[in-house]
Amino acid sequence: MEVVHERCAGLDVHQHSVVASVRLAADGKVAQEVRTFATTTVGLLALCDWLAAHGCTHAAMESTGVYWKPVWHVLEPSVTLVLANAMHIRNVPGRKTDVNDAMWIADLLAHGLIRARFVPPTPVQELRDLTRTRKQLVREIAQHTQRIQKTLEDATINITGVIRNVRGTSGRALLEALVAGETNPERLVALTSGRLKASRSPLVEALRGRVRAHHRCLLKLHLAQIDALTLAVRAVEARGGETLTPLHERAHLLTTMPGISETVAHVIVSAIGIDLSRFPTAAHLISWAGFCPRNEERAGKRRSTRVRKGAPWLKTTLVQAAWAAARKKDSSLRAQFLRIKSRRGPMQAIVAGAASMLTAAYHILRDGVPYRDLTGSYFDSRDRTTLTKRLIRRLADLGVHVDIRSAA
Repeated sequence: MEVVHERCAGLDVHQHSVVASVRLAADGKVAQEVRTFATTTVGLLALCDWLAAHGCTHAAMESTGVYWKPVWHVLEPSVTLVLANAMHIRNVPGRKTDVNDAMWIADLLAHGLIRARFVPPTPVQELRDLTRTRKQLVREIAQHTQRIQKTLEDATINITGVIRNVRGTSGRALLEALVAGETNPERLVALTSGRLKASRSPLVEALRGRVRAHHRCLLKLHLAQIDALTLAVRAVEARGGETLTPLHERAHLLTTMPGISETVAHVIVSAIGIDLSRFPTAAHLISWAGFCPRNEERAGKRRSTRVRKGAPWLKTTLVQAAWAAARKKDSSLRAQFLRIKSRRGPMQAIVAGAASMLTAAYHILRDGVPYRDLTGSYFDSRDRTTLTKRLIRRLADLGVHVDIRSAA
């Protein structure tokens, strides 16, 4: 087998140690040397010097949790690194040791048999950490909001049926009054902003409950947690804006697409960056994100067409954005959603819409152009003959005979 890299190394990364195997090929002979280094800064610098002393040009490692990141940051300036999916480079069963794993990774790298995973540059990685942290904080705020609703139900206060958002202006005023000890429903209703859809009588009945000191303590605790988390979200957003400054122009172009807000644009840029040379075509990006059907075939039979596991943070965000885009009237994304929904159901339709949005994002970021909608009549005008035949066949199934005549 052809040797692609004559001087390379395989790294088996663990939490406290790194087993490194150097593979040197010269004059048809192969020499390997294995050493173990600590994952401290001093140990990783010693690993870097050891690789440089052997003249290694490439090094490969598995993406094991977060343990590969410090190794990557220390070695990146001096060695060309390759990050591999652990599922793709498994060794022969029954021969697994740390030394064998490092030597196996080095052999695969030497012959060019490792498909490198996508690792964005450092600024994009920082933005990725911020967007993911923000999403976790927002989830925690939602959890505390649900606990507030549970506490109110336990206190026989059913405001969730008359107030849509308990964290809004009216809801927050009611919660603070309940924590302060106010129990008169008439006075509680007077604290609302007057913009609620519910009338006064249902509000009074909903606020007539039995609030104990235990409930007030829980409400106060959850409100304090929500305030702290809200401040944390604002701090993360401010820091994300500073990190996004070099990428702001391209990220802002994404907001021209229906369903894409500033937050969603930040998530997309943090996931794929703005340099899309890593993905030759939009189809490669769709495959990497996990929006295309998997290949699973046995004995000539297709067993499963479910979408593959891909970038979970990007997938969930794009699916949410696709639901918003599907509500945009007279847009191609809504027309595509309705077209696929009628045949395959809403879930398949929304995944297809998210894939279309990611395809558009690919061209927007690559070419630096705003989004141009194809309008809602695009699919009808693209293939009028096919649409006509399908509609005639549908009418025939309903027992209706149709004569075709060209319009004047």
